[in-house]
Amino acid sequence: MSHWQKILAASLTSPAQLGQRFGIDSEPLAAVCRRYPMRINPYYLGLITGPHDPLWRQAVPDPRELTDTVCLEDPLDEENLSPVPNLVHKYPDRALFLVASQCAMYCRFCTRKRKVGTAQMAVSDETIRAGLDYIRKTPAIRDVLVSGGDPLLLSDERLAWLLGALRAIPSVEIIRIGTRVPCTLPMRVTTRLAALLKRFHPLYVNTHFNHPAELTAEAARACSRLADAGIPLGCQTVLLRGVNDAPLVIRRLMHGLLRMRVKPYYLFQADMSRGTDHLRTKVETGIEILRSLIGHTSGLAVPTLALDAPGGGGKIPLLPEYISQMGQRLEFVNYRGVPCSYLNGG
Repeated sequence: MSHWQKILAASLTSPAQLGQRFGIDSEPLAAVCRRYPMRINPYYLGLITGPHDPLWRQAVPDPRELTDTVCLEDPLDEENLSPVPNLVHKYPDRALFLVASQCAMYCRFCTRKRKVGTAQMAVSDETIRAGLDYIRKTPAIRDVLVSGGDPLLLSDERLAWLLGALRAIPSVEIIRIGTRVPCTLPMRVTTRLAALLKRFHPLYVNTHFNHPAELTAEAARACSRLADAGIPLGCQTVLLRGVNDAPLVIRRLMHGLLRMRVKPYYLFQADMSRGTDHLRTKVETGIEILRSLIGHTSGLAVPTLALDAPGGGGKIPLLPEYISQMGQRLEFVNYRGVPCSYLNGG
């Protein structure tokens, strides 16, 4: 068993273990875990200082998960957009391929909270072969996002086989991997893994950091190994109430990511996943955070603010209003609120 596998095997999976460590009443959390599993590995646990920590809210079950009557079981309508199990074909030229059922930590705000880490997330050789076959028979798919669960929890050998099978499909131009491992279990990103991934370029990794406290030396080392292998890194941050819903926190996070050679990619309004309503922010919060970034820091540090529309509508970009009039002359204000104009072309 490798080092990272030993760390994963030592994860906390019951509220009683949390109660012993932090001196809290864990009984109210037990019912939550019967519906939505808990896994907090020792690395991420070591970053949590206590119940008021923003990392706690991401990792530790909350009784409000069971009283959410607002959100939806399958907010993005993935099940109805799956022509074969575990493959979501929502956009014409790309597909989401779910190849793993587990994560290094079960985030309380997960889009697939309904099934990740449970028997409902059934990934097998059969489902993976069916997904590969669908991609082969659908040449319009030029871009495949490999996700789950977390695909980097697969063994090196399994991952090499899967990526090799995708790369052998002539119509697949781009392979992307969606993973939170660089944040939640960075020791999984070994030099061997980075060398393996390098074999399948053009390959991109979209990772997921939500708070500056997650930008540790171990996380930086993992990202450096991937970047040194020529893998472009992007970050998909989710806005979460009580975690990162403040301009200064997001700015610190974006700047820290760039120092780690990770490009801020998306800043997401949280999906309407059942059991997560207590973590969702108002859309206006994200727009004000974006306004605090545009013009006040490098464009490299400004992600696209978006929400993924319920019902499978796709990603919708959200922007502050700058334009007051369009026509022959464009009237607008700049990031400081100063009026400006531009004579339209054409």
